[in-house]
Amino acid sequence: MAGALLLLTTACNGGEKEGGVTVGEKADAALPQVTISPGNGNTKARPEDGVVVTAAGGTLQQVAVMLKGKPVDGEMAADKTSWKSRTLRPGAKYQVTAVATNPKGKTATVSATFATLKAPKELGIIDITPSKNEKVGVGMPIRVVFNRGVADKKAVEKVLDVKSTKPATGAWHWVNDTTVIFRTKNGEYWRPNQEITFSAKLAGVKAGKKTYGTSDYNRRFRIGDEHILRVSTKTKRAVAMRNGTKVRSWPISAGKGGRVVNGVDTYLTTSGIHLTMGKENPAIMTSEWMGVDPKDKKNGGYREVIPHAVRISDTGEYVHSMAATVWAQGRQNVSHGCLNSPPKDARWFYNWSYRGDPVIVTGTKRRLEPLNGWSYYQMSWSQWVKGSALDRSVTTG
Repeated sequence: MAGALLLLTTACNGGEKEGGVTVGEKADAALPQVTISPGNGNTKARPEDGVVVTAAGGTLQQVAVMLKGKPVDGEMAADKTSWKSRTLRPGAKYQVTAVATNPKGKTATVSATFATLKAPKELGIIDITPSKNEKVGVGMPIRVVFNRGVADKKAVEKVLDVKSTKPATGAWHWVNDTTVIFRTKNGEYWRPNQEITFSAKLAGVKAGKKTYGTSDYNRRFRIGDEHILRVSTKTKRAVAMRNGTKVRSWPISAGKGGRVVNGVDTYLTTSGIHLTMGKENPAIMTSEWMGVDPKDKKNGGYREVIPHAVRISDTGEYVHSMAATVWAQGRQNVSHGCLNSPPKDARWFYNWSYRGDPVIVTGTKRRLEPLNGWSYYQMSWSQWVKGSALDRSVTTG
């Protein structure tokens, strides 16, 4: 049945409307007429259509859609003649009650029960970064990874929501069919010391052929102080800033260069806006990344156990302790691309930094690519917004 029409008052009962015809006893024409779609008894309602309640000859006073005793979100039209719910959970049973009143004060109450069809293929979220209640840096992106490819990215992106205590402008960007990332506008990091909430009302969203979201998701985290590390490979120094004030400076030794593969000098540190991605103490670093056996010392093989290492890219770049190159730090670039630091300063940075802190490196000819780690700020804002399925930016306040 497309809809259910039941007219109930203390004086009389109405009937059901089926196929455009009123069945049961004749409806009282003086009463407001209320229609619910999906109709009463429907067992294969489409989750993406939600529930629609309309009133003729009066206005809706109350609409309640319940799933296992809990109310379902919906929105009343300004003229109170219609109400529409959000998408519905697949394979679930719903109860609906609606009350309408006409200008003469007569009231009609409608009830219906229906079930949604089951999802042949389920879309879910398998990972959200950052972690629950994590305190992160001002550059922190929100990374959402789905369990399968998303065909209808517009439908999915519409239900992704980001709220912040302090307003920001940001946008979603699909890097592939399973991963979408949110970041703030270039030059406008998250404002420090606030709460961020991510939600995905995915249940009932049709994401592709026979594919539906089956659950909603939420994640709450905090932005800490503004930490920014500025590194110059020319002056060979790192300067740490907290909320705009310099708090520490130390000498570094960056990538020495000299190993060119496919036109790229892989021994040069990349210049650009990196974000801290994680911490390892210790990190095991070997020459395997460049196809050289760690035991092959003649061809540059190495295996190092490195304390207090903070990763800043996917290509093996870290800010880390290196006692063996203290002699070069502040004087000469001798590393394979990492930012070698004195042990005491590397330990301090390891303890001080959050994930998502910007590490801005300047001075080399090797540019940091926008998808090398979390280096999303390397992409222009216009290009980033084009990666949104809805081709739009959003305000999070």
